[in-house]
Amino acid sequence: MTAYQVGELVSLLFMAVALGMDAFSVSLGLGMREIRLKRIAIIGLVIGLFHVLMPFIGILVGQAISEQIGRYAVLAGGLLLIGIGAQMVFSAFNHETRSFVNPVGTGLLVLAFSVSLDSFSVGLSLGMSQVKTVIALLAFGAASMMLTWAGMILGRKVHGLLGVYSEILGGSILCGFGLNMLF
Repeated sequence: MTAYQVGELVSLLFMAVALGMDAFSVSLGLGMREIRLKRIAIIGLVIGLFHVLMPFIGILVGQAISEQIGRYAVLAGGLLLIGIGAQMVFSAFNHETRSFVNPVGTGLLVLAFSVSLDSFSVGLSLGMSQVKTVIALLAFGAASMMLTWAGMILGRKVHGLLGVYSEILGGSILCGFGLNMLF
């Protein structure tokens, strides 16, 4: 490997970890909901898959779409995270309210989509460069999957310490991360 190839690989790995940090933050909040380990494994796999699919779609249409579309994708992702977080906070106060976004079925797909929208934007820019697509996509998927697992397991541990307040904290983390995406 040449020094240029090593530098490109290191850059891709840093980008993969940076893209996976949003999955970590969201998973930290979700992990406080006492989710079983089998479900945590599935959630990590689905989020990792979306972190492969979304940049791939972005790469495919990168030259055809303007930079303005990427801003709308980040806006939509931020609003979805705020909505999910607010619902978690409100359901903590009203125990009769059933959570409308559970990380199962359609709720899991919505979650994975909202967390991976920034990967779509990155894919748009990668589509205009000469990046090694397969390596980038595998790095994005693996990093987000592992960071999702780490966040959910850490969230489970924190839930045991915080008890009833953990759902409020988890929802607040999601809202905060959504606001961070917007501003």
